[in-house]
Amino acid sequence: MADLEVGDPAPQFDLPRDGGGSLSLAASAGKPVVLYFYPQDDTTSCTQEAISFSRLKPEFEKAGAVVIGLSPDSAKKHDKFKSKYDLTIDLAADEERKVIEAYRLWVEKSMYGRKYMGVERATFLIGRDGRIAKIWRKVRVKGHAEAVLEAVRAL
Repeated sequence: MADLEVGDPAPQFDLPRDGGGSLSLAASAGKPVVLYFYPQDDTTSCTQEAISFSRLKPEFEKAGAVVIGLSPDSAKKHDKFKSKYDLTIDLAADEERKVIEAYRLWVEKSMYGRKYMGVERATFLIGRDGRIAKIWRKVRVKGHAEAVLEAVRAL
């Protein structure tokens, strides 16, 4: 399956969320959506990224955008993660990896010579029309949330 590209319709989803209930792309129709994928709650890079997006959440809201973090962790684990770091962004739980796979982010990774399957850190900016407006793959966390905010403001 080929990677998603700018201009493609964003794959829809409806997933359990932190705090109960669900998060769906359809619920944010007509607004820009920052959908960022991360491997695991409470790891160094994932925590730094979530803190950065939470710190800038008021600016994203001012620009009319919704920020959703998505990982294969459970909603219960997301609750603990949010509480531990006072995170304010919404977190979606994709335990079955259906959305992760729809966005083509379940990939072979390598660490210390060991190969394994995991979530590629990536961010999709979805425009008001439901189409992918920008993609960041293999994200470097430092300065990333700020770069995404600038892209949202430019929409």
